[in-house]
Amino acid sequence: MALESEDYDPRYLEGIEKFNACEYYDSHEVWEDLWTEYRGPSRKFYQGLIQAAVALYHFGNENIRGARKLHGSVHGYLEPYAPRHLGLDVTGFLADFDRCLAEVASSTEAFPDIQLDPDLLPEIHLDPPAPAAS
Repeated sequence: MALESEDYDPRYLEGIEKFNACEYYDSHEVWEDLWTEYRGPSRKFYQGLIQAAVALYHFGNENIRGARKLHGSVHGYLEPYAPRHLGLDVTGFLADFDRCLAEVASSTEAFPDIQLDPDLLPEIHLDPPAPAAS
């Protein structure tokens, strides 16, 4: 059975909108609300998105240790859903996420001075796309 764009939970879409606007804390909050209620096969997928948003939130606030800690957990949650889940190219998203956090992941310093590169921020684009707001 093919996924239809109408099948997306509105909170999933709201979280994506906030994530793509670099409102990582807000996207985490929206997805956490969804994750708390949800009891289906995508539960860990939503948890992975929450972790990705929090990792980027930490990175943006220069909490490199927090971002590094969450980086690996994002893979643990999302990789089982690769290559594609709920319209998201999971493999592509993880590659973009890794590019953005490459210096964070490879640093061995306790308090490294690593700046976030806005050009490397991952975005989420769905296929099929979300239905247009009416």
